[in-house]
Amino acid sequence: MSTAKKAVVRHGFKTGEFVVYPSHGVGQITAIDEQEVAGFKLELFVVSFAKDKMTLRVPTAKAASVGLRKLADGEIVGKALATLTGRARVKRTMWSRRAQEYEAKINSGDLVAIAEVVRDLYRSEAQPEQSYSERQLYEAAIDRMTREIAVVEEITETEALKKIEGQLAKSPRRAGKGEAAEAAEAEEGEEDLQEEAA
Repeated sequence: MSTAKKAVVRHGFKTGEFVVYPSHGVGQITAIDEQEVAGFKLELFVVSFAKDKMTLRVPTAKAASVGLRKLADGEIVGKALATLTGRARVKRTMWSRRAQEYEAKINSGDLVAIAEVVRDLYRSEAQPEQSYSERQLYEAAIDRMTREIAVVEEITETEALKKIEGQLAKSPRRAGKGEAAEAAEAEEGEEDLQEEAA
């Protein structure tokens, strides 16, 4: 295919590549543009977030300082998934303080830190209902994690979500339940996620 555009590479990133922008999650570099700002030529990565119908322009020279990064490798994905099976670590501090910490982890763009938020805020059917703000943070974290794992492993977001839920089902608080009950709960949880996304 001689008509295919050659990927342009700047600062280790290339056009067409999926990347992670800390406060927005997975996006794709669709182009590298030049703009003139106050008489200076500025080279920009054009990062498209299809699911959010949003486009960001990030100066190529500032890519590292804003935290733009390549997708996690298989080892980090494995570490993040393993994190989900650990015991939740919930500090005994005020919710507003914990919420800020969770928000900071989600916006860090660090897949393992995001997995910690998913693990800590996860609720099985047998556990008390989450507050609205807990649910919002949980949804944001699981959405970030799902998107990145889907792109890294080249699977659908639904398959990535099932993988995450499968790991959560192995967490200590779920021990002692039959596998069938766990599978049913995982499916119900997925239906809830899909209803809320709609």
